[in-house]
Formats: sequence, structure tokens, C-alpha cells
Amino acid sequence: MNKYYSQSRWKYKKRYLGSILKTVIKEIPIVVLTGSRQVGKSTLLQNELPAGRWKYLTLDDFDVLERAKEDPVGLISGYDKLIIDEVQKERGLIESIKLNVDKGKGKYILSGSANILLMDKISETLAGRAAYLVLDPMIRGEIAEEPKPKWFMNLFEGRLPDKKSCSAVDPLQFMLKGFMPRVIYLKKLENILKWWEGYVATYMERDLRNISNISSLTEFRKVMEALALRTGNLINQSEIARDSGVSQSSAYRYINLMEVGHIIKKVTPFFPNRTKRIVKSPKVYWVDPALAVFLSGYYNAGSLKNARELGGFFENLVFLHLNVLCELMVPKGKIYYYREVNQKEVDFVIEYGKEKIAVEVKLTVSPHYKDTKGLRYFMEEYPDTKSAVLIHAGREVKKFGDKIVAVPWSIL
Repeated sequence: MNKYYSQSRWKYKKRYLGSILKTVIKEIPIVVLTGSRQVGKSTLLQNELPAGRWKYLTLDDFDVLERAKEDPVGLISGYDKLIIDEVQKERGLIESIKLNVDKGKGKYILSGSANILLMDKISETLAGRAAYLVLDPMIRGEIAEEPKPKWFMNLFEGRLPDKKSCSAVDPLQFMLKGFMPRVIYLKKLENILKWWEGYVATYMERDLRNISNISSLTEFRKVMEALALRTGNLINQSEIARDSGVSQSSAYRYINLMEVGHIIKKVTPFFPNRTKRIVKSPKVYWVDPALAVFLSGYYNAGSLKNARELGGFFENLVFLHLNVLCELMVPKGKIYYYREVNQKEVDFVIEYGKEKIAVEVKLTVSPHYKDTKGLRYFMEEYPDTKSAVLIHAGREVKKFGDKIVAVPWSIL
């Protein structure tokens, strides 16, 4: 138990992904649940699935890890339903699971803090046998124990929300604290900062070494800090290498390792079937906006409020919520960004099958018609867009036409 809070103050809050997990495992023999460390994977599995029917093992346990290396067949034999946590630590175990599934034996939930889809040997072994789910930090609806926002899916049918207003929620407090299940119970800023300091150290000293040999953690930390200052912006590896004092090849490798470790997420550009020249570099967002804020050196509300990167941090906060909602779609929604070389852009374009919506993010409490300029341009270029949303920091739900609506980030 983390020393910064007591067991009596902590309780399990249901995660939106839990219902999907329970539905999928009924018919698919292997479910892979990944996500960054501390997003609550183990807690979700232990609370959403009946302990009497599922056996839980973790390769964080040295004895279990040794047996997985020496006797993987024996480790998994005798269990009809088995959860294996931190499975990326012993890739050879995956082959034994595959053989059992091919024989029609057992159901398995494999969990880990590495993106297994980006780890070639594992993803190839599980091809055609597994469903993949990603658990992100909690979003505000989960923290407040509210139901999933149904209005979001209505956007893909062109239906805008009917609400007029809702309670204003200051995004700065969430940018500093973050959305990790453990940290949401912390009250004192000092303890929040200590928690994030420990999180970065744990990731670099433990998770990172599990997936790759890194010769210099100091260099890696500098790349993380340089990337954090570019939150919500295009990834320019030459600039990052220069600012962090590493080679371009090292910067490229470190950035990819952060993606494998679910620390960052890359958003690629939207490519319409047109001949326009579109910017091709991906944009970068962090698993939690508070991680980007911490790495950028903003340790209190005063310094954060005046940060030139504040708009990017707010965009990251919105991205987290949009990404969680897209993970809940069946199949998953896909998030892109749109930017032309003439600087006309939209922060996010979300596709669900053949339908799409456009999303703009503005750190303002009073959205105006002029703030929808990018959305209106996009909808003129792509008139089949079902709806467009301006997400802001205020409390008002405001329509700017039949297809454009401004909504507070809090109702995500």
C-alpha cells in the first residue's frame, strides 16, 4: 500500500472497460489487457472477475517468474481460467498458452505494462487467437462514478447534446494531479509530486529495463523532458535530439520505447482521398497529462497557469478522455489529427467505421463562434462529417449551427 494514503480512504471505482472485458472473454480464449503501470489493470482484473473462478498469477512474483522460465507448461496446467499479470517478462510462456488454446484448453487474460501489439514475437504468436484491450488512466466520469456519456456516440449520428450547461470543473487541478487511480486520493501537492517522481523512477528503472537495454537513464530522462515540452505538437526528432543532447538514432529509439511502454501515444494525420498536401509527422500525447506537466517542470498551479505549453497540456487532458471513449467503441474508434501545410487544422478527427466527427480543443471558459473556424473549414472540405465539437474549459453547452456544438471538457 502506498505510504501516502491509507487503505480506509481507498475503494475500487468501476472502470468502463470492465463490462467489455467480461463480454469478450466469454467467447474469445485470450484477452490481452495492456496499459501503463499504475493505470489499474491488476485492480480491475481482481475486482471485475470472480476470484473463485479465475486463478491470478503475476510474474512480478520471482518464484512465479522462475517457474514460467523453467516449466511454463506446468505453470499453466490445471487451470481452466487463468490471469497472468506482467506477462511480457517471459515471452516463452506465450507459446505454451498458444498450444493450450489450439487444443481447446482454457481461457487466459494476459496483462502487462508493455504494448504487446508492438512486440513482434508476442503479437505474431497470438495472431488470430486474442482480443486486445488497452486500459488508460481514469477519466472524470469514472472518478465521479457516473455512467458512460451516451451523447458522445450520438455525435456519429449527427445528434448534438441537449444540455444547456453543467458544473464548471477547473482543468488545472487535474493537470497537476492526473488521473491515475492511486493518485486521485492524494490531497497534498507535496505528496502528488512525490508520487509522480516515484512513477518516473519506477518506469525508468524497472519497466524500461524489462523491454530494452538502456545504457544511459540520464539521456533517456532528457528525451522524456524534451518531448513533454512538445505535448500536443508534431514530433520533430531532430529538435528533440538537439535539445536533449543525444544522437538522432537514440532519440528515435527512446521515443519508440516510450510508445511500447504506454507512456506516450502517437496520433497520426488524417489522410482523405484527395490530392492536398497534408503534414505527415505524428503528434505526441502522454498517458496522463500530469506526467507531461511534471516532466516539464511545472510543480504548482501558479507556474502551470503561466506556462506557454498550457494549451498543449489541456489538449492532452481532452485526448485522454477521447481515447478512453474510443477504446469503449466496438470496434474501437480511431483518432487522427488534421493539418494542411497552409496551417488550416483540426485538433482531432475521430472515425468510427464510415462515419467521422471533428474535434477542436480551446482552453477558454467562454467559447465564441470564431473558435469554430477550423471546424467549419473541415466540414466544408468534408461535408459528410456527421458533427463537430469544440471542447472548452467552461460550463456552457452552446450550439453554433446544426452540426457544431461547444461542450465543457467535464461532460466527457
